[in-house]
Amino acid sequence: MAVAGLSLEIRPGRVTGFLGPNGAGKSTTMRMITGLDAPTAGTALIDGRPYATLPHPLREVGALLEAGSAHPGRTARSHLLGIARSNGIPARRVAEVLELAGLAEVARKRVGSFSLGMNQRLGIAAALLGDPRVLLFDEPVNGLDPDGVRWIRELIRSLAAEGRTVFLSSHLMSEMQETADHLVVIGRGRLIADAPIAEVIGGSARNAVRVRSPRAEDLGRRLLGSGMTVESPNAGEIMVGGGSLDAIGELAFAEGIPLHELSPRQATLEQAYMELTADSVEYGEREGK
Repeated sequence: MAVAGLSLEIRPGRVTGFLGPNGAGKSTTMRMITGLDAPTAGTALIDGRPYATLPHPLREVGALLEAGSAHPGRTARSHLLGIARSNGIPARRVAEVLELAGLAEVARKRVGSFSLGMNQRLGIAAALLGDPRVLLFDEPVNGLDPDGVRWIRELIRSLAAEGRTVFLSSHLMSEMQETADHLVVIGRGRLIADAPIAEVIGGSARNAVRVRSPRAEDLGRRLLGSGMTVESPNAGEIMVGGGSLDAIGELAFAEGIPLHELSPRQATLEQAYMELTADSVEYGEREGK
């Protein structure tokens, strides 16, 4: 799947996470991919074709863009059955996706009685109805309890493992870190990052090495002379940036400085994301407020 306006390609067999500040255009991008919004420039293609030209779109692309779109007077089964019949999808598939989404027992209940989490599950079932090769999920964990969050995480990972293309937008950084293989980050109309998640986190300035030693201050001074950064959060402890475990350990050995701890402290995705988008936030608190 290609989005030419952003000059990126979303590949099969992996979960591509889609991040950006509020108002950056994540939901709009997904709507443009599915032909619901028209881009002012550029193109969005599925296997080299616009969504509108696909002969059987629901069999090729499944999308959860807005939960709660089902008519409240319909049952979950009738909602999915209507979609299936209008798209040439066998009726037996309805029972399969209801079971997969954990809604088999409430299949004949009216959607108006559903909780937010149940509506979210119904939206996911609808996205899976055509057994598509490409899946777009916009904030799929909204309203889900912890069991539901784990379920959707495992489902998304399994879909990618089957060779499908999965494009996932979420504001929950911890879930994105657990689920995504690759990240696309946008802000203020530009592409900020398009890289494996490990590379994005690895580039954070918050990655450091924790060192404990009775001569921590002496070691810190020597490390500063080697071009590393050093912070001293507590007595007998330093946090070192820009240096590897091997380099720090070898320098300490050469100086005869005993070490009580030498361990990596990896940045979180949230920390890396905040660094990347620091200049791209459009809606946030202003200084002095």
